[in-house]
Amino acid sequence: MRYVAAYLLACLGGNTSPSADDIKQILSSVGVGIDDDKLSFVMSELKGKDINEVIAAGAGKLASVPAGGAVASGGGGGGAAAGGAAEEEKEEEKPAESEEEESDDDMGFSLFD
Repeated sequence: MRYVAAYLLACLGGNTSPSADDIKQILSSVGVGIDDDKLSFVMSELKGKDINEVIAAGAGKLASVPAGGAVASGGGGGGAAAGGAAEEEKEEEKPAESEEEESDDDMGFSLFD
């Protein structure tokens, strides 16, 4: 994954076809170790391909992967009700946090003065 990320960073930086040395330079600049076999595999898979087309093809493949939510068909209505209850709890918690912040003001000093 690190090699793909470095390749994408190089592409975002304007290099339309990064070399293995470009990838090594990016990874070594942040102290990441490099496995030459894995790097050469990634480079051979991406050689001569437009990165935008590779991303589009990958997105199409990911769209067909089940996300796990389709198994429980009857739980949709209950999940919505639980979601609403969770939102109400969050709203109740917000005033409590602001009270804690106000109590910090009562200490007589500020960390930023």
